[in-house]
Amino acid sequence: MENEDQKQGAKKQIALNIINSKSKHKGFGSGSIDLNSLSPVIIDNGEARVDIGAMHAKSKVEKGIRFSMNRDDVPNGRQVWIVWVAVDRTVEGQHYAGMTTCEMWIDHEARRGWKILADHVNKMDAAMKRKINLDGLGDVEKKALRELLISRNEEWWNASPDEFKDALQTTES
Repeated sequence: MENEDQKQGAKKQIALNIINSKSKHKGFGSGSIDLNSLSPVIIDNGEARVDIGAMHAKSKVEKGIRFSMNRDDVPNGRQVWIVWVAVDRTVEGQHYAGMTTCEMWIDHEARRGWKILADHVNKMDAAMKRKINLDGLGDVEKKALRELLISRNEEWWNASPDEFKDALQTTES
């Protein structure tokens, strides 16, 4: 039986289906992880911006870069951060709920980079589980992230838990 959204021609949201050898695929959206509440924020040279391409390791800074798991392969790289930010939806409305950081080093001139993909996936999962971990971020990066989140949706920022806001405090604020 169709639900009201399908009858009205609404587009289904895309979700990642989890299928393994013990499960059978039961159709579109069944047994899925919904990535619609997760956004990747790239922090590069003290500037924060949302870059949806990072969901598939194709952010602007990652394009054309050959990545290695050996940090020594990128001696002249600059540090770039991906922050996974999760939004929660409650009866009261939406708010920022989880965020985790992942480090990368990029050398555009040499077209080389360093990152650990498994770490990026694990941190994405942690953010979706509403964990907050900003290990490694300095005051400049925290300030840029805080300003971006407030400018994107101040209502969500105001409704966010204190733990979330406190994680973005810097020595100046």
